[in-house]
Amino acid sequence: MFRKNYILMLLCLAVLAVGCKKELKPGEGAAAAVQPAQVYYTQFSLFQEQNKFRTTNYRKGQLIPINTPVALLSLNSDEAVLRVESSGQLITIENVQKFTKDDMPIAFSKIAGTSKIDLNQFTAAERESILAGQVKKDMSKKAVLAAIGYPPQHVTPSLDGDDWTYWSNLFNRFVVKFKNGKVDSIVE
Repeated sequence: MFRKNYILMLLCLAVLAVGCKKELKPGEGAAAAVQPAQVYYTQFSLFQEQNKFRTTNYRKGQLIPINTPVALLSLNSDEAVLRVESSGQLITIENVQKFTKDDMPIAFSKIAGTSKIDLNQFTAAERESILAGQVKKDMSKKAVLAAIGYPPQHVTPSLDGDDWTYWSNLFNRFVVKFKNGKVDSIVE
């Protein structure tokens, strides 16, 4: 009887711990660098669908180009809410931590930063692809990150590797294959 109650109590505590969303406030731990109401810039060309962007980084929906000014309205342990400065559109970033392996402040810092990305560091062809949110042959790894962002870490644990796996949507993946630091092929 004692063992059943003990297990039940542990289960209840686990459910409570998982179910509680902690609001991250400025100055708290990893969230210290993230400041609500500040203007940020998208760090890659991302796609949002129905006003949501999942950190699994699906490549469908409406394009929000790199360097788009956004205001951070709120941030908690699971999501952030942004407002696109030019249109007023609200976008909720949902962090899917089991795929990204990042907490929300780290995931947010990959998506939005306080400075624009200098597109002059890329070739003209890379800039065109970055602004379209596309990957093409011969792009550098840095240009791929600017074009389509970070691949989910559960299938691409290191950016040092030559195969980066992304999702086109919930069911379809594609692999960006590099050779000598440049895109060699894209396998769907």
